[in-house]
Amino acid sequence: MSTLNLTLLTDLYELTMMQGYFESHSSEVVIFDAFYRKNPCGNGYAIAAGLDQVIDYIKNLHFSEEDISYLKGLGIFHDEFLDYLKNFHFEGDIYAIPEGSIVFPYEPLLKVIAPIMQAQLVETAILTILNHQSLIATKAARVVRAARGDGIMEFGLRRAQGPDAGVYGARAAVIAGCIGTSNVLAGQLFDIPVKGTHAHSWIMSFPDEYTAFKKYSEMYPNACTLLVDTYDTLRSGVPNAIRVFREMKEAGIELKNYGIRLDSGDLAYMSKKARRLLDDAGFTDAIISASSDLDEYLIDSLKTQGAAITSWGVGTNMITSKDCPAFGGVYKLAAVLDDKTGEFIPKIKLSENTEKITNPGNKKLLRIYDKESGKIRADLICLEDETFDESEDMIIFDPLETWKKTKIKAGTYTLREMLVPVFLKGECVYTSPSVMEIRDYCTKEKDTLWEETKRFANPHEVYVDLSDKLFKIKSELLEQMGREALSL
Repeated sequence: MSTLNLTLLTDLYELTMMQGYFESHSSEVVIFDAFYRKNPCGNGYAIAAGLDQVIDYIKNLHFSEEDISYLKGLGIFHDEFLDYLKNFHFEGDIYAIPEGSIVFPYEPLLKVIAPIMQAQLVETAILTILNHQSLIATKAARVVRAARGDGIMEFGLRRAQGPDAGVYGARAAVIAGCIGTSNVLAGQLFDIPVKGTHAHSWIMSFPDEYTAFKKYSEMYPNACTLLVDTYDTLRSGVPNAIRVFREMKEAGIELKNYGIRLDSGDLAYMSKKARRLLDDAGFTDAIISASSDLDEYLIDSLKTQGAAITSWGVGTNMITSKDCPAFGGVYKLAAVLDDKTGEFIPKIKLSENTEKITNPGNKKLLRIYDKESGKIRADLICLEDETFDESEDMIIFDPLETWKKTKIKAGTYTLREMLVPVFLKGECVYTSPSVMEIRDYCTKEKDTLWEETKRFANPHEVYVDLSDKLFKIKSELLEQMGREALSL
């Protein structure tokens, strides 16, 4: 996966547009923004993920001889354009919000400043990478929250939509707070913890359940979690597990990282009954883990019911984000450089749907924190050259319902610029943290959210506002477009 040439991981129209630019205005420098319009899963926020893979993609962007030969065979590209592609490489700038960051709709997750052909080509790959990993990270964050401090293991590889989705989905899930994955390749690639127990087939391959448990305990005395629901959970599985644990203890083996796993039945009822059996036998520190088509809603319900489960293995519903299978990120032109003035000319996309109208110009994103609590007050999209002083009052307003205004008093807030440079003039200037470092950062990021924003149902909305200057430019462009439409 790490060495696969992804240059042709693009939609055909990116290449046909590139050829058009090549023949007309190939040197024009533009700005594209990658953003999304709606939080997935009914959530109050999303988690940015996938930047490290975007970096790898940009670094390795080139057209091989095989790529050129294939494109030539399509019969739609001119020889001059194909000759240009032979020496193609990315020469622009990229700014992005760091992985693991809390993000909200309409704000730029990533900004590309580059000659138009280069900026156009990278659209599809950037979106497929960011959309997938941000989706799974957001879903995983919900599952982690539902567990209320219990460990969540990512168990979804066999149900993922292919190897890439399984590997990079595991990465995203760990970023969002999972303690590890069953995916060994993900463990190798990203240096994240790998964990697992055994399948029902292990038990079924032995003459009886006790013998299967006994053999497993002999091989893995320091990680002995036994799957107890192959035949009869409470009358066979748990008693046989207790028998093995007792024999291990009598043999002088220190019991640690041990317990049982439930994979079927009424998990609340079974776990409480199993807990009593284990406690009565003296194994009060034995872990009870559970799997079986879990998601945040079921885990939250089981916790509310007092289920005696402290470790959760979550597969299908998390790795596929089953209830919300797409993130919906888009990539839109925001500005074009005027060669004469050296300034960017704002561009806007209109739509009959208000939510699809874009924010124009060369922008940056400021996060406004409450100084006392460290919680997010709002986000402010503004122009790159704007500055704000924390020692002065700040008035922000809803860009759609402009009469909704908030005054943030001087000295009560702090500002943080969210977009950081990743590529400058084609050279990578950013070093990605390890996945586990990103996970730690993401945990701190989630702590900046108010509890109301973390609700599963009807979460409080964090406002993403526009600066006065940006709002004025957007309004002027909308008015101009309206006048031009009337004159037709």
